[in-house]
Amino acid sequence: MWRDHDLSALVKGTKVIAFDLDNTLARSKKPMHHDMASRFSTLTRLIDVALITGGRFELAKSQVLDVLEPDADRTRIHVMPTSGTRYFRWRQGRWRCLYSNDLDTADRKSAIASIERHAREQGIWLEHTWGPRIEDRGSQITFSALGQEAPVDAKERWDPDNSKKNRLAKAVGVDLPDLVVRSGGSTSIDVSARGVDKAYAVRRLCCIVGCSVDQVVFIGDRMDPDGNDYPAAIIGTKPILVSGPGDTIQVCNRLIEALSVS
Repeated sequence: MWRDHDLSALVKGTKVIAFDLDNTLARSKKPMHHDMASRFSTLTRLIDVALITGGRFELAKSQVLDVLEPDADRTRIHVMPTSGTRYFRWRQGRWRCLYSNDLDTADRKSAIASIERHAREQGIWLEHTWGPRIEDRGSQITFSALGQEAPVDAKERWDPDNSKKNRLAKAVGVDLPDLVVRSGGSTSIDVSARGVDKAYAVRRLCCIVGCSVDQVVFIGDRMDPDGNDYPAAIIGTKPILVSGPGDTIQVCNRLIEALSVS
């Protein structure tokens, strides 16, 4: 955990601080708490900040970007939804998509069909959900077992050991050898192009910023081998594991202190 790190030493030479979203900056589908928004906004005035999430841009906007403080430096924020397959920057007073790498139509249809078939076979295609189960995000297909709008408490109770998600991801992966299927959020799995994960996002980010991977601090809550933060944590970034948004606030306090005197 981060308490084992000397964060003052960790930020030396750092060019970007990158964050996961769900259960790192905010609870699933919920806006950042104002205390977190304050820290995030302060960091943007000290260093480039990236938001790397498997979710779509609209969620990144409602959970993070829309609740920033007025004096946040939006020009220093790099928004990389759907695991970096899309990239947004603040330009001329609004968030603009600078690139988008979508899956082809046939792959998206195959992914949707496979997810539904295996979810039904495994007994996790529920009759009643909170909103759509499957979302076509263009560059990524996402299955949410309880629906996209499920309450946070219900989502956190559904699969606490990740066994349901991992079993579904493994079955769907057999059907889609040319794509990558991975466990996503608390009730979800994501399907994307091979080689597209948060490591891909970090590498793209480094090319854009003009830095090396070891100059990126990456903060996330799922750095276990089955977690979607794992690829970014093992490629040479400076990874910081947190247990939730409250923990992230404490990390940010330390990072702000270190950056303010560096």
